[in-house]
Amino acid sequence: MRIGMLTGGGDCPGLNAVIRAVVRKGIQHYGDEFIGFMEGWRGVLDDRTMPLDLTTTSGILHRGGTILRSSRTNVKKIEGGFEKCLSVIQGHNLDALIALGGDDTQSISVELAKRGVHCVGVPKTIDNDLSGTDVCFGFDTAVTIATEAVDRLHSTTEAHSRVQVVEVMGRDAGWIAITTGIAGGADVTLVPEVPIDMDEVVRLLKARWESGKRFALVVVAEGAKLSEQAGQSSVGTKLDSFGHARLSGIGQALAEEIEKRTGYETRSVNLGHTQRGGTPTAYDRMLATRYGIAAIDLVHAGKFGRLVVLKGTTISDIPLEDAIAKTRTVGEDLLAIVKGLQPKP
Repeated sequence: MRIGMLTGGGDCPGLNAVIRAVVRKGIQHYGDEFIGFMEGWRGVLDDRTMPLDLTTTSGILHRGGTILRSSRTNVKKIEGGFEKCLSVIQGHNLDALIALGGDDTQSISVELAKRGVHCVGVPKTIDNDLSGTDVCFGFDTAVTIATEAVDRLHSTTEAHSRVQVVEVMGRDAGWIAITTGIAGGADVTLVPEVPIDMDEVVRLLKARWESGKRFALVVVAEGAKLSEQAGQSSVGTKLDSFGHARLSGIGQALAEEIEKRTGYETRSVNLGHTQRGGTPTAYDRMLATRYGIAAIDLVHAGKFGRLVVLKGTTISDIPLEDAIAKTRTVGEDLLAIVKGLQPKP
């Protein structure tokens, strides 16, 4: 078979591991041929490709980013976009297309599948908020990076008797924030699922000071909102092609409010894209490889219009439409763990 592959949306560690697994099994077990579209759906629109074979995918297992590069390109917003994609796909005589990405990327896969393209999806987002799968590859690496940062910030924060606010990624779901907060021993953890109650934040910080611990760590997701805030904190007014603002700034806004209300010196740090970069953890390499093998097997089983997913410890698959139907958010079970580690009112 001739198979195309692309990586769309934000990059993350593990993308290269998926590409490698798909190509190695596809060539060595099925005799497939592969082409890679550069920069996500933009590469399909512009017919920009690179060869994917055993040579071009050698030595990439441990590399972050993606050899195919990526972009946030919304085919729906481009006049004649889907027609251009279909023409390019047909021009390459592709039997199937494997798309690595989150809900935005897979929303394009769904539309192409309706138009007859044999699409298979692989779930990718460090936010871990894609419905239907327990874990997306890249999430473990992002949390490991964020937790290490919180560990490092403990000592300098204690030395200066400060409050340190750490802003992590998480637009609509607080998986990175809540996992980092629990694993890193944060005193306050704030997520998009629950509006920020400043009275409660102040109570928790003062309780820590009164216990003799004259420093504190606060972890906040970029998408968290102050209860009196109209929307999420963002940089500028420009939206990406999928209608998303560039989120940033809740950490600094929160730090200023904490210092104003408590008198404690407060600083903020935004970890930003450091969470996306670097070498994937062993867990993410393993999960990405499992997803890649499952994706090429789905192609040869003729199970198109589906996304490979992890349920418990088993890899299975679900319809692409189900994966993008809703955002997977943090549940009450993890929120209860955070509360259980904090002093009662």
